[in-house]
Amino acid sequence: MDEKCCHTEHKHMQKAEPKKGVKVIYTCPMHPEVIRDEPGLCPGCGMALIPKEEKPGEYDISELSHKDHEAAMTNPQMAKKMEADMRRRFWISFLLSIPIFLYSPVGINFFKLNLPTPIPINWLLLILTTPIVFWTGSIFITGTYFSLKARKLNMSVLIATGVLAAYLFSVLLTIMRPGSETFYEAAALLVTFVLFGHWMEMKSRRGTSDALRALFDLVPPQAKVIRDSKEIAIPSAEIIHNDIVVLRPGDKVPVDGIITEGESSIDESLVTGESIPVAKKVGDKVVGGSVNQTGTVKFKATQVGSETVLAQIIKMVETAQNSKAPGQRIADKAAGWLVIVAIGSGLAAFLGWYFGAGAGLFIALTFAVSAVVIACPDALGLATPTAVAVGTGIGAKHNILIKDAATLENTSRLNAIVLDKTGTLTEGKPKVVDVAAFNGFTEHEVLRYEASLEAGSNHPLAKAIIEETERQNALPLEPIEQFQSIAGQGLKAVIKGEIVLAGKERLLEDNGVNVEGARETLDKLVSEGKTLSLLAVSGKLAGVIAAADTIKPTAKKTVEGLKKLGIETYMITGDHEGVAKAVGKELGIDRIFAGVLPGDKAKYVKKLQDEGKFVAMVGDGINDAPALAQADIGIAIGAGTDVAIETGNIVLMKSDPYDIVAAIRLSKATVVKMKQNLFWAAIYNVLAIPIAAGVFYNSLGWSLRPEISALLMSASSIIVATNAVLLKRVEPKLRA
Repeated sequence: MDEKCCHTEHKHMQKAEPKKGVKVIYTCPMHPEVIRDEPGLCPGCGMALIPKEEKPGEYDISELSHKDHEAAMTNPQMAKKMEADMRRRFWISFLLSIPIFLYSPVGINFFKLNLPTPIPINWLLLILTTPIVFWTGSIFITGTYFSLKARKLNMSVLIATGVLAAYLFSVLLTIMRPGSETFYEAAALLVTFVLFGHWMEMKSRRGTSDALRALFDLVPPQAKVIRDSKEIAIPSAEIIHNDIVVLRPGDKVPVDGIITEGESSIDESLVTGESIPVAKKVGDKVVGGSVNQTGTVKFKATQVGSETVLAQIIKMVETAQNSKAPGQRIADKAAGWLVIVAIGSGLAAFLGWYFGAGAGLFIALTFAVSAVVIACPDALGLATPTAVAVGTGIGAKHNILIKDAATLENTSRLNAIVLDKTGTLTEGKPKVVDVAAFNGFTEHEVLRYEASLEAGSNHPLAKAIIEETERQNALPLEPIEQFQSIAGQGLKAVIKGEIVLAGKERLLEDNGVNVEGARETLDKLVSEGKTLSLLAVSGKLAGVIAAADTIKPTAKKTVEGLKKLGIETYMITGDHEGVAKAVGKELGIDRIFAGVLPGDKAKYVKKLQDEGKFVAMVGDGINDAPALAQADIGIAIGAGTDVAIETGNIVLMKSDPYDIVAAIRLSKATVVKMKQNLFWAAIYNVLAIPIAAGVFYNSLGWSLRPEISALLMSASSIIVATNAVLLKRVEPKLRA
């Protein structure tokens, strides 16, 4: 690929061969809202449009990763070249601007310089300024042409007007008044500093592009599959549904699927954020982009291409990068009006001085040019997109995926949050927390008898009992005879010639087992919201095993963090009130909705909205989808839940509830930067335009030369771009 890459010379990049069944559209790296069906130049800035490959309703990560990176939406390679080109333009302008400034009236008069002049100064300045205006600054002139052709007024029109006004006025002075002061430095500085602002914006955008490139690279270029009873290597992009994929230690998982053979530990940290490798066996799900650690496994491909979790993650981040925050839409509308204000200010200044004050033509033009130059609010166009780019990039880095700029901004407005219990605040699976023995039996005997009965069951409670038995080394399990499963009650079998019962209290009572001697213990465990399995041996109560859905380590810290942010916290669950209250008490949540059917969760969210609250819903599964959709901000917690990714506005990939607090803090910090940027983008206009137009010249002697006007305008753009980058300083505070 040719390394030379200029915005108006990207013709070698424009021709992207579309893949079969894939539509190629084109977008601008600086104005992603610009979408075209064919290559060309951006009507807003004149940059060459880059290809964005899109299959309706799909997004094939494999294709984009290994066959045509240049067709990726964020296009990391192109983004890098664009940034390099903008950087090159800036440095050339900057180096040429140094002698221009030193030879300018400001340099000579202010710094008292007496530099050698091989040719007349004005002609030297003309030679040095011309390449800045018509080469490094050509993107603004080209952008103005396309904007006016489309009958739109935007930042390019405003910048080009200021640059050309200062440049052409100086050329006129050079020809008609060879020895007079000119304003070449104003045109040069305006281009230079606007280019610097654009460079900073592209740099902040590319930070996220680089992160996405890392996600692209998680997909291996090739994978091993079973075809015609033979193991063959094929490109990952060619894997189809139901293909059997072979993974050996060290292999990356190419697509999502279900393990059909073998066991292993798989590192999912790069996809989910979970640092500990996850043990996988037959029936477990594997996620594309994760890394196989130990054993050899085979899995059936269930989601390929655009269906994979990784592809959806990348699509989500890209959408966020290319979306507009509400504040940005206001800024875009304001830009068109400011073009009129700028030109109107210049015209008013000229008419006022030439006809009103009776000043000479060149004096009137000087004030007019100054007013036009300083009215260029290029920083307004940078104010929100730079903050959004940095904010969403920080979120993605911390496994907090924000779907769009509006969500990033609106999350700061939350004043109420509804938390699902199971899987969100709790682990979502039972764990044995108490074992009590009665009538001469030991705890190990209770566990061993229960585990022997449950050995063949896939019930979550059975698994928890077996895991606890293994953990306490209450082995070996006993052989069982005459096994019976009693629907809704429990299990019955013969162990060592003794009839053994395990299950609900009713099962024991129906078989004549007296449990009243353990009533106090049983009632206490029930009041704590625990699930009980009672054990009886030969008609006597042997013991009870209590299990509970354990609270996540960071759940309490999450609730405390939300309260510190002034957000009302609610918990919603389908569990009965006793369990809900026990969890709520431990976490410090007073407002609890218990016994709620999955379909009714949205009603509770709606009720809070009707009370005037701006509500977020946090859930982890299909049953939470209606509530996630109903909420002002839907936050899906947990990786791999397709419906969560589709329904939630924010996806927390690590399944860590404290990321809720981090997401809100990130939103608040980003909004602060947006407001700061909008202030810096506008304040100088409000204060400086009247001065530049000469309103206070006669009364106070205040005036602004065009070059000083350009410097102030450009300083505003630099402040905005730099301030957005400073958002990264919030990272250490996200999880504090």
